[in-house]
Amino acid sequence: MKRKFDKLFKGLMLFSCLFLAFSQNSKAQESIIPDISYLFLEKLVATAKQNYPRVKQFQFKNQIASLDVKKEKLNWFDVLSFSYVSRPNKTINFIDPSFYSGYQFGININIANILEKPTNVREKKLVYEDTKSQSDEYAISLETEVKRRYFTYIQELNNVKLFTKTLADAGDVLKDLKIRYERGEVTFDTYSQGLITFSNVNKSKIEAEAAFLIAKSSLEELTITKIEDIK
Repeated sequence: MKRKFDKLFKGLMLFSCLFLAFSQNSKAQESIIPDISYLFLEKLVATAKQNYPRVKQFQFKNQIASLDVKKEKLNWFDVLSFSYVSRPNKTINFIDPSFYSGYQFGININIANILEKPTNVREKKLVYEDTKSQSDEYAISLETEVKRRYFTYIQELNNVKLFTKTLADAGDVLKDLKIRYERGEVTFDTYSQGLITFSNVNKSKIEAEAAFLIAKSSLEELTITKIEDIK
């Protein structure tokens, strides 16, 4: 009876080691803050603002709106219209006799256009300011999204490291558990539970790796550059 109790006690102790292997590694990774590089984060934000297609679209819109303002300011000659009449010196027109000969020039001024010009300029300026405001707003949103995805990327990277270390520790414990099972020191149920625990940790590691790759791809979607290439 005592021998059976000793075997059961040892089996429970070994099984507990598998759980503690994960728990201890979890405590070692209670914070991801030390792994965050704000210098690298700024590089990610700068790369996204430089490469992301929608940022370029806003840049083009800003340039077009700015050119419209300049064009409206320069087009003051739109309010004027020039005309001329050619009357050769040696030609006599009996239908429309005139005492003048040669070229005659005329300038017509459109008063309505003159009055509308300041309003048109102001309207173009407002369009430019609105476009620039939208561009600035999107730049802030893009920066926030890059930071959010970067923090998720670091979180998933730490999860991979955690489960990799936990799986290695659990593997060592399972090897020891197998040896003790073969010696008859632990029951098959205890050894079977150890296998299940090891399998669950391995599954969690694979899921963590998939989540990390998704987070990495999500971040690179904004930078349009592989993270490894950003120095």
